[in-house]
Amino acid sequence: MKPVALAIHGGCGVMAKSDLREEEWEAARADLAASLRAGWAVLSKGGSALDAVEAAVVVMEDSPHFNAGYGAALNENAEHELDASIMNGADLDAGAVSAASRIRNPVRAARAVMEKSGAVLLTGAAADRFAERCGLEMVAPDYFTTKRRQDALAAMKEHAKAGTAAAASEAEKHGTVGAVALDADGHLAAATSTGGYNNKPEGRVGDSPIIGAGTYARDGVCAVSGTGQGEFFIRHVVGHEIASRIAYRGETLEMAANGVIREDLKSYGIGAGAVAVDGAGNVCAPYNTAGMFRGWIASDGALYVASHDEVFCVETLEASA
Repeated sequence: MKPVALAIHGGCGVMAKSDLREEEWEAARADLAASLRAGWAVLSKGGSALDAVEAAVVVMEDSPHFNAGYGAALNENAEHELDASIMNGADLDAGAVSAASRIRNPVRAARAVMEKSGAVLLTGAAADRFAERCGLEMVAPDYFTTKRRQDALAAMKEHAKAGTAAAASEAEKHGTVGAVALDADGHLAAATSTGGYNNKPEGRVGDSPIIGAGTYARDGVCAVSGTGQGEFFIRHVVGHEIASRIAYRGETLEMAANGVIREDLKSYGIGAGAVAVDGAGNVCAPYNTAGMFRGWIASDGALYVASHDEVFCVETLEASA
């Protein structure tokens, strides 16, 4: 049996347990499980890691519980500017979009950029027009808006007036979704999607669409999708740094990912997290906040989801052949 694996995150900007009713936590975990099932449906049939991460991220972009696609954060003008990227570890091919406002599933647009544009990153209205020409589903910008994000924007504006933005909760600030996978052919892939952070400056682009920062995949080494304050992920080139520690220093996946997320970024006092998988199917999901929406499936088919310290084994799916 060749190893396959899938891991996802729904952002390290997780609310305190007391902020949501238990049924709301259950709904978020159910969507994490649905995301994993979508990716696993690809991998368990011998499909590619690239198809698996795209399928998993689409489910989270369609969920109101995560800051990507439907339910994305609002910038300072109460507008949505969506970022996403995808990377194929087999050949280091990659695609991304930033500051999009009409693409229902930005990760699909990132895949189209990779395969059809000759570019790596398209931005703003040009990204929207490209996605529309590719036949992707387009929506009105207000499709993405939810009351939770409107409330978070109002809270962040109050924090800004009071000079207390640094004290805002992770849930008020930001969030991201992402997926990493290893397929039966030994190929790795990663994808990340986000609405950025609440009350962000117009035109701000974080790490999620930046290859090597928020998203990175290299066969035989690892695939990484990050979540947290993007400016620091860009400065530290987090995804590539984790891969480099494995490739050049001989660190294990866990050593490398924990070293970057829990040590290198610690002095900045920022929320940070990631999911990563290596070429042997090992999975790691470090974070330094109160919680991180996350989940994973290894070759035995056991499906796990978590938001805080508790980890739930939801079910065991058919293992891959």
